[in-house]
Amino acid sequence: MRYRVERSSIGDQPIVEIRDDAGRRVRIACRGAALVAFEMPRAGGSFDIAAGHRDAVDIVTRPGSRFAIMVPFAGRIADARYRFEGAEYDLQPGAAPGQRESRHGFVRDAVFDVAELVASGGSARATLRTSIRGRPGYPFAIDLAVSFTLDAAGLALEARMRNGGDRPAPCFFGWHPYFRVSDGSADEWLLEVPARTLIRTGPDLIALEGNAAYVPLADAPALDFRRAAPIGGRILDQGYTDLAADADGRIRTRLIDPKTRFGVTVWQERGVMHVYTGDTLQRGARRSVALEPMECMANAFNRPEWSDAVRLDPGAERLYRCGVQAC
Repeated sequence: MRYRVERSSIGDQPIVEIRDDAGRRVRIACRGAALVAFEMPRAGGSFDIAAGHRDAVDIVTRPGSRFAIMVPFAGRIADARYRFEGAEYDLQPGAAPGQRESRHGFVRDAVFDVAELVASGGSARATLRTSIRGRPGYPFAIDLAVSFTLDAAGLALEARMRNGGDRPAPCFFGWHPYFRVSDGSADEWLLEVPARTLIRTGPDLIALEGNAAYVPLADAPALDFRRAAPIGGRILDQGYTDLAADADGRIRTRLIDPKTRFGVTVWQERGVMHVYTGDTLQRGARRSVALEPMECMANAFNRPEWSDAVRLDPGAERLYRCGVQAC
């Protein structure tokens, strides 16, 4: 199998393309390091499992945060405020009540540098880099490198987060991909999430305080997908934790078309899984499902039980791996 990786563009937006001789093509925008497409041969044609951005305008305006890299936090931070190492921080100083919302980190609009393009007989890899410096309410320094590797197994992401400052920093990784397994809707598809526990939230989608946030899935049967089950009309914007790994150490969440048995598997090595059926999207509502591997739960900066997981010491580096397979 021959692999190729090269620079290209969509309109005025620079991208990286990874291809193989089997007909698979991955397109990644340098803005936000957002996956634009993951096309593969299927039924005599080409099928894109990624419900990504359509054009250069989408890449800039990022509707739905499609395939966003979320660093130094994923999901929402309650009231855009958090406490770390005994100090209080405000991510939206001066914002009025009702307008305070901070989500998905700081790199969605960053134009990543292309640090490496490597192709061999068995894979191809693109590495994109950026840094976080001088953000309101976040006086920390994070250097981020995200590698996308296409090989026979699928597409793997490897995120390296390094604290480039002189004091500990709160930091964790998340990915916001949307996938599809047919031209139909989420109502028709099966979902499997190997979780033991549901993360319960309030109307603001912030997890309840303390242990009230964690509900055994045995007590929430309507949201239990430990065995593959139809999504149907269920509206999901839901976090899952206590994820069960397979024998190889990978945790696998699956989306399946029951008509063809074609499926997409999102794997991760640790953390939580957030599932979103896209009901509030202005374009393509319920035509794809976001399967979001996250190193920590949303609002983890404010959760004592996650304090060790988010802490990154000066000069230290943390690695997070996840990826996608389709068959």
